[in-house]
Amino acid sequence: MAFAISPCARLWTRFAPKPEERGQGTWTIGMDRVPFGPRAWEITFDATTPAELLRDVHAELLDLYVEDRHSDQNHLFEDATAPHEVYTPLLTHGWSHSVKTDGTQTFLPPDGLGGVRHRYATTGSDGPVWRAWGGYPSEPHWQARFSAGAPTTLAAAFTASLISTEPLHRAVKHIPFHTRRHLYVAPAGAPQPLNRPTPAIPPTGHTTGRTR
Repeated sequence: MAFAISPCARLWTRFAPKPEERGQGTWTIGMDRVPFGPRAWEITFDATTPAELLRDVHAELLDLYVEDRHSDQNHLFEDATAPHEVYTPLLTHGWSHSVKTDGTQTFLPPDGLGGVRHRYATTGSDGPVWRAWGGYPSEPHWQARFSAGAPTTLAAAFTASLISTEPLHRAVKHIPFHTRRHLYVAPAGAPQPLNRPTPAIPPTGHTTGRTR
């Protein structure tokens, strides 16, 4: 799936299946300034990433696209959102915070099943600016990465979805075994508890395109 932002720039989402890997493939959102030129930025999600996370990032992406199309703004290339808007909601929900001298800071939830890492010192590094994962850090069930240049607004939409307490419908087989003891079961119509993921299902044909 692709959108033309200008006669040259292009925004797209695609799925690359990798059945030989644990994640079974990768969803990628990318922005190209010119056809076949260097990629301006990209966001990747393992196929096992909860569908709600991809949905909410794409919803925010569509809002930015529509706003840029109907104004003189250029949020998809020049996003002014501050990094603290990504991680402050995590802190207010009880996530821990640690800073390293390598230019990264890490945020972990109380149950330890997941995390968000922010590379705030970008000089001399080409790794992702934001990386998130679900499950234990040593063996994550899914990972998401936001490259340099990716709109910080999209990373903020991602973390807002990640900490959402809206109940979700899940079949037991879709919940990683080692996380099941952390679940809260909500009666139908209940206004709360904790969500755990369902993967984003890869497409069977043409591709179209928050973390729990």
